[in-house]
Amino acid sequence: MSRHVKLALLLTLLLAVSGQVLATGTESTLMRIQERGQLILGTSGNMPTMSQVDDSGKVTGFDIDIARLMASVMNVKLVIEVMPFPELLPALEAGKVDVVLSNVTITPQRNLRVAFVGPYLVSGKCVVTRNEALAKADGKTDLNTPETKLAVLEGSTSQDFARELFPDATILPVTDYGEAAELIKSEKASGLLADYPICMATLKNNPDAGFVSLFSLLTYEPIGIALPANDAQFINWTQNFLNRLDGTDTLEGLSKRWLGKLTVKR
Repeated sequence: MSRHVKLALLLTLLLAVSGQVLATGTESTLMRIQERGQLILGTSGNMPTMSQVDDSGKVTGFDIDIARLMASVMNVKLVIEVMPFPELLPALEAGKVDVVLSNVTITPQRNLRVAFVGPYLVSGKCVVTRNEALAKADGKTDLNTPETKLAVLEGSTSQDFARELFPDATILPVTDYGEAAELIKSEKASGLLADYPICMATLKNNPDAGFVSLFSLLTYEPIGIALPANDAQFINWTQNFLNRLDGTDTLEGLSKRWLGKLTVKR
């Protein structure tokens, strides 16, 4: 073997090894979390029972409890970054947060951008309204009219669902569910279209508003933990973490605490 060939092979080997080291360094989210001593959570804080800001300004909810358990098992501090729902996945992609928990439905489109572990909860769409006739509506046809004004959270799967299934209805994007409730109370909206936990929280938080709810079986909403793409170790760790929560009935306990019934995925 000639000297030039040996040098070429050695250079190729060094480049391959350095490339592996670089890739490992850029992809090791767990290492960065451990070195930083913090798990940075991205959440919207405007999804009652899942991610919400209480009167004292503290962020609480089903999703927040899961994130706190993640940080506890990692032996690091949980840092919560609250931002509008449409900004959550871009923040994850940009490395501004380590994980997103905010009642995020796993969809093929979102999964093209980020990784998901779960689902840890399976939900469906429902409508909150003061109109009993609307609450008793029999499927798509009764809701798909221009007179039906549906409030939906901007950037959510509910917005996509409403546009696709009810193209003739009037869609009213809102920034939070409190705004949606006020629109219904003032009769500027016929109802709120959202995931089941949000509908139940809206009924609970507005006991004197005369709200009723229509649950829909038209959708399958698997709720998952969003993680950075191309980080096999972090994805594997989170899946094992979630399996342990499920196996020890911790998920069931959190579900009963926040949702009042067992709706976790087994």
